[in-house]
Order: sequence, then structure tokens, then C-alpha cells
Amino acid sequence: PAGSREMAAGFGSLLRECPLLLPQNREKSVYEGFVTAQGTDFHIRILLPVDLQLKNARIQCSWQLKKVLGGYQQILKQRLQHSLDLVSFMMELKTVLEAALKNTRELQSPALPPPQHYSGLISDIETLGWNKVAFVDPSFTTIKLKADDSCGRHHQITLKLNPKYPTEPPDCIVDLPVQFTVSADTQSSLLSIHRQFLAVLESLKAFWNALDEIDEKTWVLEPEKPTRSATMRRIAIGNNISINVEVDPRHPTMPPECFFLGPDHVVNPLKMKLNSNINMWDPEASLLQNLKEVLEMDFPSREALDKSDFSMDCGICYAYRLDGAIPDQVCDDSRCGQPFHQACLYEWLRGLPSSRQSYNVIFGECPYCSKQITLKMSLKKA
Repeated sequence: PAGSREMAAGFGSLLRECPLLLPQNREKSVYEGFVTAQGTDFHIRILLPVDLQLKNARIQCSWQLKKVLGGYQQILKQRLQHSLDLVSFMMELKTVLEAALKNTRELQSPALPPPQHYSGLISDIETLGWNKVAFVDPSFTTIKLKADDSCGRHHQITLKLNPKYPTEPPDCIVDLPVQFTVSADTQSSLLSIHRQFLAVLESLKAFWNALDEIDEKTWVLEPEKPTRSATMRRIAIGNNISINVEVDPRHPTMPPECFFLGPDHVVNPLKMKLNSNINMWDPEASLLQNLKEVLEMDFPSREALDKSDFSMDCGICYAYRLDGAIPDQVCDDSRCGQPFHQACLYEWLRGLPSSRQSYNVIFGECPYCSKQITLKMSLKKA
């Protein structure tokens, strides 16, 4: 009959429009499957009443589809009332879904800056000089600039530009021991930022000169590969004896903060020398020269000795480095002198029934010679 042919034709149209939406019963009153928009499939279920009238249908959506269509419910209700059949409603649903997805994605991805923004940046780079540019990403949001200080050291500054540049200054990522912020007095320009960066580099020249001399002429145990922002050096003095110096980048010629690592019978005389001779500190002399004068000693030379002469492995874990730390606890018995990582010795002493603890100090026996050993848990930088 004609009605059956119309129904079949209607179902054929629906199949062409929504191939993933299929009837779930013989009466074709329940449809379930997926509606596709912008390459994404959304789960949907349509329940028609007994008379198959579309205006009284109920629609069940997945939570993803509900989220996308959140602000379009009234429009969909109207379309449900006025659509001639399920095919025309599904076509309208897809149109609304496409629009909703487009609006959602536009909100999520910020609009690109106008062409003038990019032409302004190109002009900005040309004013500075392309030879000072190390890297530019395709979207012109990250620019790396090169700069050499007057001693020939190479430096880099990474700029993270937002669409409001140059009205708003960029975020700056630098390898410096001090904070670097771009002056906000005027509109930013790459040339002015580069000049400000160079001025800070020059102000830190004495600091880097002092640390470069230490790196070149002594055995630095830590950090293994110092960055330009590193203010600490752990310098080898002898076997399992070292000094930690923390240099103030703004006052590099003044006495640094020092503490010694090693057995007490070696460290205590050095502490006494440091305290009694600190008045001899000469701001005109180099940091290394002052340390030699005040401690009345020469530091082991890089030419004469190998680093392995100072870097004995931990007597508990048998490794030199443990989570970045090196052995800095040493048995005070001069006949033993075995080094340990602080963490290893702490765990060892905690497991001994005979050890005792007072605040952050643990007393126990050396794992090697069984003589008294004391561990003071320190939060200082190693």
C-alpha cells in the first residue's frame, strides 16, 4: 500500500541522512544510534509515541551531546513541533549541532591577532637585527634573543609574547641569578628589552668572573654542570672534605656564606681559620684568592689531580650520586673516613637498635668501623 511505500521512502531518506541512526523495533517508534557533526559521533535515542507524532517525541542524548546543545534546547523544541517528519528534524538537528560545535571551538581557541601585529613584529625584529635572534616559532609567540656580555659569555632570553604585545610586555625566561622584569614605563620593543637584558648582564659580570675562576681552577663537586643562575659551588679541599660557598650575585666581592663538609677533626681547624681571618678579606681581590688567604691553603689543582680523587662512593649504597646528592657525611675517625649519603646513613642509623635521636641529630655506629658517628639532618642545599 501507499502508506508502506511512503514509510519505506522516509526510512531510506533517514538512512541516507543519518546512516548510524537505526530503528530498534518493528513499529519504528524507537530509533537509536549516532548523529555525526564535524567528524564526531554523538549518541542519541529518539522515542516516538504510539501515533508516531514527532511533536510528542522524547529525545535522549549522551552527556557530550547535552553539553554541546546546552543553549539550544528551546530551538530544538520548536523544530520538533514544526518538522514534517523525522528526516527533516534530523537535518535541522545536524545544522544546529554544527553551529553549536563551531561556536564552542571558537570560544576555546582565541582569535588570531590582526595582520598588523605580525608586520609590527617583523619590523621590531628588523630594528633589533636578525643576527640577535636565535629562534622564532611559526606563530610568533615565542622569540629567543642572543646576547653576549663584555667578557664574551653567551646568553639567551626567551620571550613569550601575547596578542597585546607591544602594549603589554612579554613574559621573559632567563638563566640569571636575579629576577629580570621588563620596564613597563613605555611600550615594549625587542630592542629596548635586549638593551635592558644587556644592562643586567653587565651588572652581573663580576659575579660570573668570580665563579668562572672557581670553575676553571678548582674541582667543583656540585653542581655538576653549573647554569648561569647557580650561586652555589661545592669545592673539593681534600679526600671527602669540601667547602660550600654561596655567593651573593649583587655583592660578589664580599665574603660568601660558607660551610664545610667532612670529618670534624679536619673541618673544625678550617672553621677556626675562617672565623679568625675573615677580617683579612679584600674586596679588591678575587673570590678564589680571598678564600685561599683566609683559609691559609691552596685548593687542589685541576691539572695535578683527577676528580675521582675526591669523589668516593657512598659506603652504604656504593653509588656516588643518589637523587642528585653526593656523599656528604663522613666518619670522623681518621683511620676510617668513609663517606655516606645523608639519606643512606639516616636509614642505616634508624634501623640500629642502639642508635638514639635528639631533635634532628642521630647518634649511632659507623657501618664500617663501628666507632661513634653523628648525623645532623640538614635542610641546607647540598
